[in-house]
Amino acid sequence: KEPAATIMETLKDVTSYEGEDAVFECRLSRETTQDAQWFLGDVPLQSNEMNEIRVQGTHHTLILRKVTLEDCGPISFKVGQHTSAA
Repeated sequence: KEPAATIMETLKDVTSYEGEDAVFECRLSRETTQDAQWFLGDVPLQSNEMNEIRVQGTHHTLILRKVTLEDCGPISFKVGQHTSAA
């Protein structure tokens, strides 16, 4: 069983204006096959036309495209037992 990845670089708060993209980044201690999940409030996010989720090695990125006031709220990233929020 692989050791759990931990969050090495936590999320930073982001301020965006309506219509802009908001970018959130998180870095893990190691590459992992564990499920990593982004959330807006309690809602799990999927990669689609409004959200882009990228994974490059240990670097996880969430891009919220053309944000609106409805996108305002806490963003969190969870992997295993570890969570980071902004």
